[in-house]
Order: sequence, then C-alpha cells, then structure tokens
Amino acid sequence: MAAHGQQLLSKIVDTGDVQALTRLGVTRTDYATKGEQQAHDFIVKYAAENGGAAPSLATFVAEFPDDVCAYIPGVTDSFEYLAREIKDAAGKRATAALLGDPNMQRDFDEKTTEEFVISLTRKLEQIRLKTRTKMRTLTDVTSETDKFLAEYRARKAGTSFKIWPSKFRTINDEIGGYFSGNMYAWFGKSGRGKSVIVMEEAIEAAFHGATVLLWILEMSEYEWLARAFSSISARSGMFNARVDGIDYEAGFDNKGMLMGRLAPEIEAQLETFIAALNDVIPGRIILRATDAENFVDRSVTALEADIAETNAEVVVVDPIYLMDFEANTSRVAGGDVAETSKKLRRLAGRRKATLHVVTQADEEDEKESEDGTRELCPPKRKAVKKTKAILEDSTNLLGVDTLNYEGRGVIAIGKGRNGGEGARVEIVYLPNWGIVQETDLAAEAAQFNP
Repeated sequence: MAAHGQQLLSKIVDTGDVQALTRLGVTRTDYATKGEQQAHDFIVKYAAENGGAAPSLATFVAEFPDDVCAYIPGVTDSFEYLAREIKDAAGKRATAALLGDPNMQRDFDEKTTEEFVISLTRKLEQIRLKTRTKMRTLTDVTSETDKFLAEYRARKAGTSFKIWPSKFRTINDEIGGYFSGNMYAWFGKSGRGKSVIVMEEAIEAAFHGATVLLWILEMSEYEWLARAFSSISARSGMFNARVDGIDYEAGFDNKGMLMGRLAPEIEAQLETFIAALNDVIPGRIILRATDAENFVDRSVTALEADIAETNAEVVVVDPIYLMDFEANTSRVAGGDVAETSKKLRRLAGRRKATLHVVTQADEEDEKESEDGTRELCPPKRKAVKKTKAILEDSTNLLGVDTLNYEGRGVIAIGKGRNGGEGARVEIVYLPNWGIVQETDLAAEAAQFNP
C-alpha cells in the first residue's frame, strides 16, 4: 500500500513546513490509517503550542514508532504531489463507502430514477469537493511578467477568453461587451422588460456564434420561444413597421403566436421561418424553461452539469431567486441567496462562461409627469432585491425600465467594475413585434430637420 501520508508527515518534520497542511487543505480524515491521523494531530497540536514550529525528528520518532506511523527519510516528492495522492486515495475510499452503503439499495428501490440520481450526484459532488487539494499559485508581480505577456497574446489571438458583443451600441462602447468568466446582473421592477432585454442579449450572442444555455425559471417554453421568434424574425427583416415616422424591421406578432391566431398566410411564413432557423443562427440556443419535463433540480451544481454537457459559452439564469438556493451557512437574512450568488460568480470564472442573472428591484413610488404618465426611471443599485451580494458579485449591474405603451425604455449601468457606471441606453421597446433596439437619435432628429 502506498505510504503517501507517512511521506507527507515525514517531509513536514524534515522541512519544518507545517503550513503545508493548511495550504493544501489536508485534514486528519484524508489519511488512510489511524496512526497517520494521530501523527497529523500531534504535528498540528505541537505547532499550535510552539509558535508554528514542527516537532524535531527525535521527538516525532519517539512519539510514533514504525508500527504506528513510520518516519521516511529523504522524501523528495513535492508537497503538492503527496497531497494530491492522499486526497485521491481518500476520495476513492469515500466513494467505495458510499456505493457500499446498505442504505443505497433502499434509496434505489424507494426513489424515482430522477430523485435517486440527483441524490447520488450531490453526495458524489460533496466527496469531490472535500477531497481536492487547495493549492494556491501566487504571482510575483516583478519577476513573472512573462505570464502576463503570454496571457495578453492569448487574449489578442482570441484563444484565452471571449467577448460577446451587446445588441446595444452604448453598452459595447462603455463596458466593451460581455467578457467570458464574468457575471452580469440585470434588475428592474416586475413586468418592466428585464427578461425581454436579457433574451435579446442571449440571441445576440448566438448570432455571433455562441452556444447559449438558458435557464428560464418563470416562463413556459412556448412563451419564451414565441418572444424569441418575434425577435429573430425582426432581425431577419420579416416585416416592416413604421413607428413615429421611422421604419423598423419587425417580426412575427408575439400575441398572435401566444393566442394561436395568426392569419393563414402568416402561419405559412412562420413555418418556413422555423424550418430555416439552423441556417439563420450561427450559434446554438439551448433552453430549459419552467415547464420542462424533469427539470426538478435547479441548483448551482445542476447548472454546472448543464454547462459541461452543452459546452455553453453564454449562460442566462432568469431569475436567480427561483433557483434552488445554497445552504445559508451565515445564518443571516438573505444568506441563502448570497451564497448562491457567490457560487454562480465562481462558476462563471471556473467555466469561463459569460453569465447573465436576472433579479428584481424593490418596488418604490413611481414618478409621474404633469400629464399623469409614468416617467422612465431605471432602479438605483441600492434597490437590488433579495441580497446585495448580487450587486457585489457582478461585474456590471444593469437596471431596466420600459414604457411598453409608449414603445420606449432605458437601460442604466448602475455599477461598472471596468467603467461605464452612470451610462444610459435609450431604447425603442416594441417587443410584441420583436423590435428592441437602441434609439437612433440621428433618425429621430431627421424627422424635424427634413
């Protein structure tokens, strides 16, 4: 049997580097034998009582004879290698114990396939997380500049990360588009167009070749597809609409599709349009909607599994507060959402995916003009509902407000880690016809200056 535990403990005694245990996340339960666990406890206790020092070789050997935990001289293997081997062996023991648990057969018999697989997957994920080493690679800023230059060249070549452009020119100008590995948070009051605008950004990414994964948690599949088909057909210039003297390329009537009441000739056009979608969209759009069969696990772990399966590059969670929240280990109000937000942020970085999450803004008094109509007022960053962690974890926070009956709206950048904070995007907002785009101020001005 491999003696990696004894080798690690012996190397600590030789080098005096007790902190290696903390750096690598090695705990007493990772060792294969009771003797190694006792030796681990002794070294940790000795260091705590002696200013962080390791016990001497003489002290260690006197405390632990060979039949308990043998000292192995001259270990040249790295701490990292030894920790990986110890953790790997611990993971295999834990997995074997899990699969050999008598309760496993009971769960298999009593639960549905879906429930059993979800339960087993969560337990295996816990083992994976517990038995991975916590190695940190630190960078000496002055001596490791070659690493920076290598990353710069990779970014220049487009092999290290990607930027997915926004549909809205001002967002591209202000923040440079949406970077892989970042999380972008969208918020607004209920019914103000958040989902429509994030859908537009997801479709835009697909038109630039991205594989897009959507978790739509409060809308049916048919409803989302009807909206999407309006938008995509508008991009293709399926119809023409003249609004306030300006001509727009429009799409299929969303309400007509929802009600199943399109005119016969329009139905024929819709069928032809849908049949050609693969030729229209360079990327892929993969949808999980709230009414999808067997869509019961809505955890961060399940989302990562979907990302891995589809190789998704752009991911939408709409809304975040309908996910299965992570455990509230902080025991504070909103801690479950905060922990979920933190894990989503880490997930985006780990998978190098661009992540868009949607949440609500607190309901506040509306501002009205003198004629009694509501004014456009995108929410401020303090109005993020559920938890401020979403604000803190996001690269950009984008507030949304629309006046559907007036056909206009606004997107406001409420937080910009790389700039853009305070910028506003005025938009034409006619989603029933797939028209959601930045206002062409020059075209509007031309109406009054023929």
